[in-house]
Amino acid sequence: MTSLPIKIKHNGPLFITAEDAAALVLTDHTGALIQLPVGKGIALCRCGASKRKPFCDASHKVIGFDGTCAPPPEPPPSAAEPPASV
Repeated sequence: MTSLPIKIKHNGPLFITAEDAAALVLTDHTGALIQLPVGKGIALCRCGASKRKPFCDASHKVIGFDGTCAPPPEPPPSAAEPPASV
């Protein structure tokens, strides 16, 4: 499998360079090909507000998107699990 470098822009989109995008095939949920711009990098939305999904339309700037990556919180202990003995 070939790796594809993706740069995470600070509080912005995921970015794929033009060189790497040339080898990329992008499809929608039905398997239909999504046309990619030739000779240009690709910015993919990660804020969820783009009107051009999966592509970025800079909506992250309008909504004040905070793209800080933090680990998910630890799930609370299950009530079915007995407490740990000390």
